[in-house]
Amino acid sequence: MNIRKIADTWKYPSIILFSIGISNIGAWVYFLALNLIVFNMTGSPLAVAVLYIINPLATLFTNLWGGSVIDRINKKHLMVALDIIQGTLLACLAYFTNTLWIIYLLVFFINMASSVYGPTSVSYITRLIPTEQRQRFNSLRSLLDSGAFILGPAITGVLFMIGTPIYAIVINAIAFFFSALVTLFMPNVEKRRVRKSSNLRLSLSLLKQDWKEVLQFSRKFLYVMTVYFLFSAFIVMQTAIDSLEVAFSKEVISLSDGEYGFLVSIAGAGILVGSLMNVLFTKKLAVSLLIGIGSVMVSVGYIIFAFSNNFLIASVGVFILAFSLAFANTGFYTFYQNNIPVEVMGRVGSIYDFVEALLVIVITSIFAVTSQLISIQFVVVFGAIFMFLLTLALLLFSIQPSKSKYYRATLEEVKETI
Repeated sequence: MNIRKIADTWKYPSIILFSIGISNIGAWVYFLALNLIVFNMTGSPLAVAVLYIINPLATLFTNLWGGSVIDRINKKHLMVALDIIQGTLLACLAYFTNTLWIIYLLVFFINMASSVYGPTSVSYITRLIPTEQRQRFNSLRSLLDSGAFILGPAITGVLFMIGTPIYAIVINAIAFFFSALVTLFMPNVEKRRVRKSSNLRLSLSLLKQDWKEVLQFSRKFLYVMTVYFLFSAFIVMQTAIDSLEVAFSKEVISLSDGEYGFLVSIAGAGILVGSLMNVLFTKKLAVSLLIGIGSVMVSVGYIIFAFSNNFLIASVGVFILAFSLAFANTGFYTFYQNNIPVEVMGRVGSIYDFVEALLVIVITSIFAVTSQLISIQFVVVFGAIFMFLLTLALLLFSIQPSKSKYYRATLEEVKETI
């Protein structure tokens, strides 16, 4: 293929990938700095744990109405506005680090903006990236996510050595303003689209209408939404088990602080290697296998970790689950973009993210309480086995020959065969 043609084809995808990379690294910097600020202020692990609860709470508060806004507003303009809002709130956070309730309040609003930004960016990217490029784009995005997992903490450590956690938060605020500037130069993919609903006011009746539309879509495309829900449940189980990872590593496997730190590094290496392999071979990998086998292998990694009794076995499990995660995520993002129309993508994504956030809060809380009442080892083993059964069902759903059209066609093509 002509080099100029390749450059033209990947011009805007490269820009948005660059923006995503900067945002991901900034998110890690912000996350680690904020944890340190709150712990240094209070000395309380519980105060830090509240930060983990705020994110799903913000999602619950936002996503029932967020999708209705996303689908009716220009995505590019909304992304720029949300970047500016998050950058401004972070700048404010840097100046209010002495009052805990103000920190929690600002973090809640930041997470609200982030909850709206996620479905907005997915909808925009789906319009921007042609169908034939989406799998490659998503594999590159997974690579950036893995790079951020490694570079984020490293950059945070450097910033802590030359400054303070507050300095790190200011850097992240600047990153959001930079992301807004980059987005301004992206094409307006909805420039010629005129929506009759754009002048409608957000009201309870409108929200009910949108929720009904999502329900009707879910019923009409039951297979698509079943795969979506199973993958969301898979993510919920990951989150619940990960919440016990540190305690399990220290209490059950008896790892030292140094060994646990090395275990985290192995996870980073697994993600990076998996993402690189995914990028190199993505054209030869079927989306259905990426979702099915990728998720099953992640759960296999968790099972190995759950039954481990020493550092070596635990590191094997962690490497396998981290390596496989890049494949599973790439397959799911591609499936999602190809089978849910952009006209309802904001509403569908927001409503199902709401359900996912609710499940995260409920399941994580159940796991935490059960680990105290019974044992942390029992909970982690049970969670890993349940995740394996869940992903096995996802694999069986995804490899059905009669459903192959969902993995090689856009929604419009699928409609013709229904």
